[in-house]
Amino acid sequence: MTKNYSLLLTAAALAVLTACSTPPNNVPVEDRSVPLPVAPVKVAPVEEPKDKEGYYTVRKGDTLIRIAFDRGLNYRDLAAWNNLANPDDIKVDQVLRTTPPEGVQTVAVPTPPPIEKLPPPPRKSTPKGEKRPYSETAVAELQKPEGEKAEKPAIAASAPTAPAPAAPAMSAEDREVTWIWPSDGRVVAQFDEGKNKGIDIAGRAGQQVLAASAGKVMYAGSGIRGYGNLVIVKHSNSLLSAYAHNRAILVKEGQDVRRGQAIAEMGDSDTDAVKLHFEIRQQGKPVDPSKFLPNR
Repeated sequence: MTKNYSLLLTAAALAVLTACSTPPNNVPVEDRSVPLPVAPVKVAPVEEPKDKEGYYTVRKGDTLIRIAFDRGLNYRDLAAWNNLANPDDIKVDQVLRTTPPEGVQTVAVPTPPPIEKLPPPPRKSTPKGEKRPYSETAVAELQKPEGEKAEKPAIAASAPTAPAPAAPAMSAEDREVTWIWPSDGRVVAQFDEGKNKGIDIAGRAGQQVLAASAGKVMYAGSGIRGYGNLVIVKHSNSLLSAYAHNRAILVKEGQDVRRGQAIAEMGDSDTDAVKLHFEIRQQGKPVDPSKFLPNR
């Protein structure tokens, strides 16, 4: 009896073990596998389309006057080449012609005869690197005959500065343009391409602003942001000068002006202090005015 009972217990235990080791049907199995990370899709940057030579695609914030100014052009010519009845009516992504159509030529700017011969500054022939602070000794030294001048003192070495970008080559017409300072006053900001495209001359409100050379007024108004009341004078086919932040403008577009003629009154339009911002541009590119103006 005992033996039979033991056999029954063994058989029951085997049955229980078999049932536990066999997975039941229709039992949901949870998937605990971790999904593989998906690599982000790299989007190639959209490059701004380059303008074809002789054309320009209007960007946000552009004005026709600004586009012309940056290329040394008259905005009225630009409007005519593109059949624009209203120079202010340009749209983003509009493609503008920046050279005259075939058969159309721009009129060269004649160089007016000088009204008066201005004597050259006494230190005109002195290289710009030899500027000295004012003193009686320095003046006496500069007035000596060339052979009697004392040996120049050594100039203390200074930290090297990055070379300025080369200006376009000067044509014979450009070399005939003679310059004077557009206003009296202390230079409070020097030329720095990318930061200051000209020089800033401090002064008082109403002080006369003079044409730095003879030419024709190409623009007189306030249509370029950041320049306030602005006068632009063209002196040759590639040289122009700009006079910004004026209180009042004394000339009109298309007017011929002589060197030294009052063309504006100094002011603080579109800036934080009374000053004249003066630029010289060659083929539309800002160049350092100190390379054109006489020493003073």
